[in-house]
Amino acid sequence: MTTQTLPAVEHFRSSTGVEIYRIPAEAFPGFWAYAYLLIGAGVPTLVDTGSGYPASTEGILAGLASVTADFDPAFRLQDIARIIITHGHVDHFGGLVDLLEAVGGADVGIHPLDRRVLTNYDERVIVATRNLTIYLKSAGIQGEALTALLQSYGFSKQHIRSSKVDFVVEDGDEIDGMQFVHVPGHCSGQVAIRLGDVLLSADHVLSYTAPNVAAESITHYTGLGHYRDSLRKVQALDGIRLAMGGHEDPIEHFYERIDRIQARIDQKLGRILTIIRNSEAPMSITDICDVLYATKQGFERLLALQQTGAYTEYLYDRGHLSVANLQAIEQSEQATVLYNVL
Repeated sequence: MTTQTLPAVEHFRSSTGVEIYRIPAEAFPGFWAYAYLLIGAGVPTLVDTGSGYPASTEGILAGLASVTADFDPAFRLQDIARIIITHGHVDHFGGLVDLLEAVGGADVGIHPLDRRVLTNYDERVIVATRNLTIYLKSAGIQGEALTALLQSYGFSKQHIRSSKVDFVVEDGDEIDGMQFVHVPGHCSGQVAIRLGDVLLSADHVLSYTAPNVAAESITHYTGLGHYRDSLRKVQALDGIRLAMGGHEDPIEHFYERIDRIQARIDQKLGRILTIIRNSEAPMSITDICDVLYATKQGFERLLALQQTGAYTEYLYDRGHLSVANLQAIEQSEQATVLYNVL
């Protein structure tokens, strides 16, 4: 059992009368995620389930017990009849099987583009690892460095078991007053959930960091282009008083936060163009990453390489970059892609 004191469960109420309980869980050591219990949106509903690591699941169960002890004496764990997964990343769905057992069974919903992550998990990992391997080689990673990065990618995924999915949620769906908005970019099937004037923004909009975005060449419906389109989509929603993500603090100035994220993206795109333009030779994604994120190691370096690729891909797709070594790429599938500024 974890001995660390957990942050308190927080209680919010939407303009539509839904009681929202924000439940903290230490998804990985020192890395916090949030699940949400919804009371008043049809049957009691849990949104996200943490990582499945013992401290994470214990934290969610303790938080649910706190709802009964501190807020709603009528609530019981077994009242949860529906679980919605906002997106197919392990820190949000990894605890699903254990929590299904704890509540005595519930209907599970997710967007169709992430459904396979739950129902065919081993297949998803194998396919994703293959795509990631191809991407890293193209980015300039080879040999022992490639092996180490792939090991870091697979480490947090070894404990996951496949699960059932009972229903899917798509863009524009409404279920018991929950309005679903498909927001791909960070993850293919990510959804935000609107409850009146409250938006559960998953990992799409966070309070002080922007989520990691990988190149779409690794996974369809990710990438910076989709992410920016999804930011514009949720910014067009009227009347959001409060947004709460899968990490970090609640967001009271939602629309201004999106403006800041977009401005930061523009700054980083400009910096990448400057880095390549000032280079004495064409640059690979790894070369660019080494300038942008010189101190990153291990799994953080993998995330940095994916993020650099997403930005480079975005610039290339929009005609700002050209491939400098076409002949080498034509002759070998193993060739590292090098870029120049047009």
